[in-house]
Parts: sequence; structure tokens; C-alpha cells
Amino acid sequence: MGATRRDFIRTSAGVSLAALAGCTAFPLARKRPPNIVYILADDLGYGDLGCYGQQRIETPNLDRLRAGGMRFTQHYSGSPVCAPSRCVLLTGKHSGHAYIRGNDEWASRGKVWDYQAVVNDPGLEGQRPIPGDTLTFPKLLQAAGYTTAAVGKWGLGPPGSEGAPERQGFDLFFGYNCQRQAHTYYPKHLYRNAQRLSLSNELVVPGTKLPAGAGPLDPASYARYTQAEYAPDLMFAEITSFVAANRERPFFLYWATTIPHAALQAPPRWMDYYVRKFGDEPPYLGNQGYFPLRYPHACYAGMVSYLDEQVGLLLRHLEDLGLRDDTLVMFSSDNGPTYNGGTDSPWFASAGPFRCEAGWGKGSLREGGIRVPFIASWPGHIQPGTESDRLCAFWDLLPTFCDLAGAPIPADTDGISFAPTLLGSSPQPQHPYLYWEYPEAGGHQAVRMGRWKGLRQGIRKGDLTLALYDLDTDLQEEHDVADAHPDTVSEIENRMREAHTTPALESFRMKPLGD
Repeated sequence: MGATRRDFIRTSAGVSLAALAGCTAFPLARKRPPNIVYILADDLGYGDLGCYGQQRIETPNLDRLRAGGMRFTQHYSGSPVCAPSRCVLLTGKHSGHAYIRGNDEWASRGKVWDYQAVVNDPGLEGQRPIPGDTLTFPKLLQAAGYTTAAVGKWGLGPPGSEGAPERQGFDLFFGYNCQRQAHTYYPKHLYRNAQRLSLSNELVVPGTKLPAGAGPLDPASYARYTQAEYAPDLMFAEITSFVAANRERPFFLYWATTIPHAALQAPPRWMDYYVRKFGDEPPYLGNQGYFPLRYPHACYAGMVSYLDEQVGLLLRHLEDLGLRDDTLVMFSSDNGPTYNGGTDSPWFASAGPFRCEAGWGKGSLREGGIRVPFIASWPGHIQPGTESDRLCAFWDLLPTFCDLAGAPIPADTDGISFAPTLLGSSPQPQHPYLYWEYPEAGGHQAVRMGRWKGLRQGIRKGDLTLALYDLDTDLQEEHDVADAHPDTVSEIENRMREAHTTPALESFRMKPLGD
């Protein structure tokens, strides 16, 4: 049975200093390490924020965060889908070296997609776990004296497994352990570390259609998809409590919100706001998964604006506690915008200048699937209103966090600290290239090297043809110029060979690459 909220007692996870053997450190001289808040949206596109060109959705708080800090224009996620992107983020290893390289629901356990079965049996919850001895940045920060929390969505190991967040460097975890359970914003339970918190919501299984005879134009027909306890509200309350409780010591907060990942379920006040703004629209009847909803455009916009509102409230909370000047706040997204569940990414131009329809956004190594917004703000340290076009990616976050915190940087990270870019110091080392692989959907590889983007698709079918795009002139990757630049193609193919290692898990192996 799930525990009630009052039953939970916070526990701490220790970090073995022996795990740091073989590391080198490049700390920045500072009297006090900063608090760090890293906010990770879920399926939010490069173009979904006003400060990245969004015209329909209002994001005033994130726009102010950008105005007070630095906007990155060439920042990339770790992968085009959830779990591998988060694995790359936590470990500082790109997807050619990471343990998790695709979404793996660990289905050998049984009916993992049966929501009622998971409610009854916690052993069906969660995704394939990362190994217990994985060196993650929260472990490094814990060893450097930080208190660490992850609030939101995990996806890297079930409760009680070696990949669970409290065993991977987080003193506190609160939220969805399992990505599948995060497919509704009104779940039956959340987790505090390994303990279930039972909620009063009815189980409405994703994919549940409108009742027979319900009028699709009647908002009342959709009432069952909005219930009593909205998970993002509960998670935000946990965030403010964590910050207040740790204001006297350095803390790291990983806020892995599920917004705006489908299912589309916005707070009613925000959906009403955008219904008034956008006017009437056709309903979404659930034909592309998740739940039906009367006003899909209004709902998506309302979710993004609700997240923006929460970011504003957190910034005010930091200011009220006298912590804002001591706190680095970062905002990004785990991959590009999706194409299902009632979303309409092209209508919003969610990927900005990049294409974002199915096959071009989430689940693709096209720019729309992996180039993401990234904002960093730290009053008195990051120059307001600045912009960086530095090529960087999720695997750079581990060394950057360690650099800023004075923690050791593992010698085997694929990342390069971009703290010098944030702080306006020099020199700033650069990547010769960035690399991704994605074994799902036929198998993909990509390399970004200066102006060039090399892309392979259909690897599992034996197709190793490399398409080449000049992103200086072709942001939408419409014109393959491989035939005109054979030397560049050859160099990118060599980069792909050197970056790829055989995955530890057989399900992620691609035989045409020699696995």
C-alpha cells in the first residue's frame, strides 16, 4: 500500500570519496560556491519561449531570466528522447559512451504498460536502471558539500534499484520515478525517494477516450481528465520547501518538470486564459494517444505559461530568502517538441527556425529534435543580456557544475566546462565536434562540426549513407550537399567511428556499426 504524505521522513544518500579516484579538478577561486538550480523542461521546443521567438505563448518570467543573464543559441540536448538525454546530463558522457542510449521500459518484468498493474505492483514501475557505480554530477557535488535534490521526473531506475535517484547522488527525490506514470498529470501516486505517496486522484488510464454519447464540443465531456491533485503543484511545493530548508548551505536543485510533455493537462485557469486569447478551435479526440481535450492549442500554451509562472515564483522565493545573488539559475529542455497527444508543434513554431513535425522534432537527430533553449542567470557574475553561440551540449553540464562548485572533474567526461563563457573569462576550450547516436526508430547517428551537420538514418537496416547539411545556409536541413564535400563527409564518418563504443546493453547495439 502507498504511504500517506505525513509518513515520509527525509533520508540522505552518502557518496563514496573513493569514486573520485583518477579525477582532476579545475575549480574556480571563490569564497562561497553558488547554489545551483537547473530547470529541465520536458519536450519544450527551441522556439517555445518568447526570448527565442515565440509569438503565441506568453513567457514573461523566462524572458526576464534571459534579460538578466545569457542566452545560448547552439545548445544541444543529450538525446532526442527522455531517458538517454537525462543519462547524458547526469553522467557527462555523450550517447556514444552512455549506458542508456534509448528509452528502455524493462518490459521483461511483466505488464509494465498496464497502469492498474503498476498501481498494484511497484515492481513494474520505472525504466532500465543505470549501474550503482555510475559517477554522476550529484555524487560529485555531494562530496563537495552540496545538499542535492531532484524534483520532477526521473526515468533512470525504479524505486529501490541501483539506479534510483537517492542512490545516484540525490539527498531528496520527489516526483515521478517512472516515465510512463508521468503520462498523466493526475497520477495515483508520486514518490519521495523509494516511498510511495498516495494521491486522491482516480486512475484514468492514458488512452481513455470520451464516454459513449459525450458531445465532443461540450467542455463538460472532458471533466474526468481534470482531478483533485495536480502533480506539478505538489512538486513546486516541495521545491520551495527544499530551498527554504537549505538556505544556509550550498544546494543543488534539479527541477525536472514534466511540462509540457503530453498528456496535455493545463490548470483550468490557464487554459481559460488562452481560450479567450485564441478563440474556439476543434477538439482533440485522442486519436494520437493520451487524453482527449476540448481546446488543445489553449491547453499546450497554458501548460507552458504555467511553468513560466512557477519559474517566476521560484525566483521571487530566492529573492525573499536573500539567495538570488548566490544562486545560478539555468533553464533548458530534454529534447525537441513532440508530435502526438494533441500537440500541434508546427502551429506554435515550437522548434523556432527548425522543422518540428513528426520525424523532425522529438525522436529525431534533426535540429528540431536536439537543439534546445538554454538560459543561465547569476546576478553579479553573468553579464545581463548577453548571448553565446558556443557549441555545447548536455555532457558539458557535469564539468561546468563541478568547475563552479570547486568539485573534481572526472578525467573521462566527454564534456568541457563552459564556466569561462558564463563568467566572461578566458580561455574557453571548444569542442572539435559534437556527437549523438540513437538506436531507436531505425538507428541514427549525427555529428555537428562547425557549420556542418552529418546525419545517418536507417542504420539498423544497413543504410550507412551520410547526409551533409550546411547549417549556415540550411537550418531546416533540406539540402543534402554530401556529394559536393567528400572530404567533410569522410571526416565526419571518422568522427562517428571514434565516438561510438559498443553499448553495454544489447538492445542499444547497431550491428552495421560493428556492435
